Amino acid sequence: MKNILFLGVLLVFLSCGKKETKETKITEGFATYNYESLKPLLEKNDGKTYIINFWATWCKPCVKELPAFEKLNLELEEENIEVVLVSLDFDQTALKLFVEKEKLQSKVVLLDDPDQNSWIPKISEKWTGSIPATLIYTKDKRAFFEQSFTYEELKQTLENFLN
Repeated sequence: MKNILFLGVLLVFLSCGKKETKETKITEGFATYNYESLKPLLEKNDGKTYIINFWATWCKPCVKELPAFEKLNLELEEENIEVVLVSLDFDQTALKLFVEKEKLQSKVVLLDDPDQNSWIPKISEKWTGSIPATLIYTKDKRAFFEQSFTYEELKQTLENFLN
């Protein structure tokens, strides 16, 4: 709890020194994005592999698969792989309470953009909009999955992606 509180205070402190834009703001301790400000996170070209999971606290399959992403993130934290949990929640306070209760260690951001019909196909033309959904990418390769994962399935999917 102290670590989460410290992280929240640190995020607020760091955000004070930066110019805030309409697109990105710190809300309830989370970076809150619209699609345009989230887009750079979906297109990084820094040599890392990114696992971007779209989820919400009200989505039972999403919540059920979160431990798989958390376990993978903890196992791979020394490698060049980053897990980012992109919440589609409407209630930011509920998200904060959920993250604290579940002690999530992965990076959690909030996507607050009501124009889903515009940004969903930009993430993947295959995405119907249902969650959970996961994007895995490197600078050279992208794969999108509109499904739930067990830990074993997620790890195997990542291994197949990297090979």
